[in-house]
Amino acid sequence: MLTTDDHSRDSAGLLYVYPVVSRRAGGVSIGINLNPNNACNWACLYCQVDNLTRGGPPPLDLPRLERELETFLRDVLHGDFMTRHVPPEARRLMDVAFSGNGEPTSAAEFPEAIAAVADVLEHCGLRGKLPVRLITNGSLLHRPQVQAGIRLLAECGGEVWFKVDRALDAEVAEINGVPGSQDKVLKNLQLCADLAPTWVQTCWFSLDGKVPSDESRQAYCDLLRQVSGKLQGVHLYGLARPSQQPAAPRLAAVTPDELTAFGRQIEKETGIRVIVTP
Repeated sequence: MLTTDDHSRDSAGLLYVYPVVSRRAGGVSIGINLNPNNACNWACLYCQVDNLTRGGPPPLDLPRLERELETFLRDVLHGDFMTRHVPPEARRLMDVAFSGNGEPTSAAEFPEAIAAVADVLEHCGLRGKLPVRLITNGSLLHRPQVQAGIRLLAECGGEVWFKVDRALDAEVAEINGVPGSQDKVLKNLQLCADLAPTWVQTCWFSLDGKVPSDESRQAYCDLLRQVSGKLQGVHLYGLARPSQQPAAPRLAAVTPDELTAFGRQIEKETGIRVIVTP
């Protein structure tokens, strides 16, 4: 049985397509993994990908992606996949999500991959009915092909979940493994929200036994306040699955009360609605 604690990318024995039971989606999410080589341009301390490396994905086999997704979708919709693999309380198909083992927008064929998924949903009678989500770190929004893919996502009725874990540059550098730049994050977030409905997703946790500081929380609110009128909301969530990175022993979940309190602070200071998932 699939559980929220296991997001294995090879559970279906496929290269690009994998099912998960998602806490935030609220049921079964069909994942699209464009980075089967475990390569990403970020290196987040909490990442659950084993053998994570820096870089981008190999060339995509788009016909294979289409075949895998259509075959799997038909098993979910018309076969016995749900009864064989999903707990009764989660037997709801919620979305198709570009996520996987690295940054999906780093694929050179990213717009074509969005189009391929849209075509499969059309064939299955699900285009415009089953949400398509892009889960991204947002760092490549300056690329025209990424903008084209997100624009197409919006045309399919999809949305973006844009990662903003922290706002202070030093914290971004430590947690996400990239140079922090509030100006760049703000510019990319504004651009993304202009192209497609956009949520911010934030993983909130303690590091080395310390919860994020008052300064960290305030900087985060100050950043999001500048785009408050453009965002759909914030998905604020805690650690659920163990990190596969060397820093794993340094990480710990914050309490549900701490997470809820920060969610209320965000709503009060920015006016943005927050969905909290401990």
